[in-house]
Amino acid sequence: MKVLKKVGLGLLIVLVIGVGISIVLVNSMIPDYEGEKELENLKSGVEVYFDTYGIPHIYGANEEDAFRALGYVHAQDRLWQMELLRRIASGGLSEVFGKDLIGTDKFMLSIGIDDASTKTVSQLDKNSKAVLLCEAYLDGINQFVANGATPIEFYLTGIEKTKFTLKDIYNTMGYMAFSFAMAHKTDPLLTNIKDKLGPAYLEDLEIDSNQNTEWIKTYNPKKQDTIGNSIAALVNNALGKLDLPLFEGSNSWVIAPEKTKNGKVIFANDPHIGFSQPSVWYEAHVETPTYSRYGYHIAGIPFPILGHSRKLAYGMTMFENDDVDFYYEETNPSNENEYKVDGGWNTYETITKEIKVKDSTTISFSYKKSNHGPILNGIADQVTGERPIAMSWIYTQLDNKVIDGLYAMSTANNLNEFKNALPAIHAPGLNIMYGDAEGNVAWFASAKLYEIPDSVNTKMVFERGKGLPLNKRFLDFSENPQAINPPWNYVYSANNQPDSVSGNLIPGYYLPENRGKRIVELLESKNDWDKKSASDMILDATSGVNSEIVRNLIKNVNVSELTEEEVKYLTLIESWKGDYPLESIPATIYSRWIHMLLEEVFKDELGDEMYMQFLKTHLSKRTVAPLMLDATSIWWDNVHTPEKKETQKELVQNAFSKAIKSLKMDLGPNESEWVWSNVHTVEHPHPIGQVKALRSFFNVGPFSVTGSREVINNMYFDYDNEGLYETTTGPSTRRIIDFSDIENSISILPTGQSGNLFSKHYKDQAQMYVDGEFRKMMLNKGEITNKESKLLIFKK
Repeated sequence: MKVLKKVGLGLLIVLVIGVGISIVLVNSMIPDYEGEKELENLKSGVEVYFDTYGIPHIYGANEEDAFRALGYVHAQDRLWQMELLRRIASGGLSEVFGKDLIGTDKFMLSIGIDDASTKTVSQLDKNSKAVLLCEAYLDGINQFVANGATPIEFYLTGIEKTKFTLKDIYNTMGYMAFSFAMAHKTDPLLTNIKDKLGPAYLEDLEIDSNQNTEWIKTYNPKKQDTIGNSIAALVNNALGKLDLPLFEGSNSWVIAPEKTKNGKVIFANDPHIGFSQPSVWYEAHVETPTYSRYGYHIAGIPFPILGHSRKLAYGMTMFENDDVDFYYEETNPSNENEYKVDGGWNTYETITKEIKVKDSTTISFSYKKSNHGPILNGIADQVTGERPIAMSWIYTQLDNKVIDGLYAMSTANNLNEFKNALPAIHAPGLNIMYGDAEGNVAWFASAKLYEIPDSVNTKMVFERGKGLPLNKRFLDFSENPQAINPPWNYVYSANNQPDSVSGNLIPGYYLPENRGKRIVELLESKNDWDKKSASDMILDATSGVNSEIVRNLIKNVNVSELTEEEVKYLTLIESWKGDYPLESIPATIYSRWIHMLLEEVFKDELGDEMYMQFLKTHLSKRTVAPLMLDATSIWWDNVHTPEKKETQKELVQNAFSKAIKSLKMDLGPNESEWVWSNVHTVEHPHPIGQVKALRSFFNVGPFSVTGSREVINNMYFDYDNEGLYETTTGPSTRRIIDFSDIENSISILPTGQSGNLFSKHYKDQAQMYVDGEFRKMMLNKGEITNKESKLLIFKK
């Protein structure tokens, strides 16, 4: 017994020591939100006040000191996120996660972001203010890398912390630019459909601009006052290996003083980005005698992409213009290293790269490059066939001045200075939204656009000699779609089709009119907007388009062929208003009906793989409403029944019966369990959360959420075989800035400010977000420095 007691006591001592060590280790990993630290290379001290939600308010005597402090505090909350984002474009994911990511690394290296970043950095003016502030920011990051606590993810993956460089900033921006693009998902798919099924199957896919949908109106007062298969699968697989933020859509509107209760501009913005943990944005408020911004930063990039001050506010949505093209090349049958050009043959450039692989040896691979761009065949197994396909992307082909543009945006003091900053952003295409304290509202489509003849369809893989010329005629920025202080007293963007300034519509991968139509409907309905009504609007989850689709669906249902139970459910959805509250049953029935209808209509022709690719494109969203008005579409017929030609009515009816059957199977026979809250959820995934045992520690959620696909509160989900609609993309922040009360402007993040698992700000906004709540974006120093804030002082 005494032996057992001694053993027990010994185990208890070991346990206590282990717990103690764990507590010490965990405490050492928590970010420092208060106290004093030495930071090298400062010219004077910097004060950083962390508010209730862990947002730093940085006060420095000069910009370089402030940005050096920003780099440090950004790194202590988001170093792991910075590490992952810089590795994507440079082919460094396999070194962290192993051989499963080799395909992703090959693809990302081949599209040329890393090479373009190397070239850009070599040509930078190292004495420019933008570069100097980038270097100061990087110095802050690197001082944390050298002296700060190592995030737990580095221990779990076994990688070492290393310094960050200017090239990392450009690589992160390049990944961001690529994740905006839709061409790589759409063009090869459409080419496959044409080749497999014939051109008739493209006619009803809403490829081109539709004159009957809601367009964003342009307005230039100076002018108008006088007039009154394969690559799609590759990309989906490459970027789907990790839970990383992909940029998908967005809403923004800016209301002029004439339409607001207090006679001042109200600005609203909620960029739609793939949910991840940590969420994409890092908030920081920076004040110096020459710089003032409350900004939203991407990990590893010093200048905010969303921001405001007492003078102005800006934000963005995705433009969705087409800046990626694909070309078939013709290889010389006598020499596989040559390809055909006008007048003869050119030699392919052969590029060799190396990839470090965790728990394995470094691998080497090569790819070819034509005058259009990299040849994707051989980069991944998904690109098959003998015809080489080259990818041409404007981002890697032009001088990269995006950092200069972001810096100029973040230092602009008025509309003219802000507008002059935008031509530097050549890619990705962004709708830049603007409002200011002087009463100006504006929208600019920011991208380096080029002339595209009407005869050229940019959404196909070009045959040799049929595509765009190598030397493109670029448009002046004044020809980009834009509107400045229009007479209707607001500007907006919901990624829908913009009208033209120059007379030529810009080809793109625009979202359907649903959100745009709702935004216009609400903005036109009143002239007394305030912060409360604007914040209600940003949470709006009603779609007039969807309620109209339901009416058209019901017209095609033969009630006499339904069971008594099915008639009950049809009656239940008949008066649905297209809204998505948590208690809604009609929302669940409608979503399942559309899910089954898409499968009935498209899967027989496309097959499993191409059908899943189709669902990943904007085409699947754009097609539903128009298809319901076209009973003669070729897609209604099932190609597997050549002896019979199916009709719209048959497929709509079949889809409804299948929807009800599947709901009963998934959720049970009691329709009270069919409420939206039981099927529509969100979980914010961390890459380490893919390990099942660690999921509950690193991931945030799941939560039941309101909203749906293509409503203003755009909580997007994929249609899949699981029967539940897990939200993958949604508002990455919701911001309302009221210039009549600028210091009480509001916002929210999906989870929390910190990406550090042990920080209390890891998920302290998550429940607020799903509940539709907001918090202040504080600007007033007297309020910021109250007793609830924590002060971290950086000394030189």
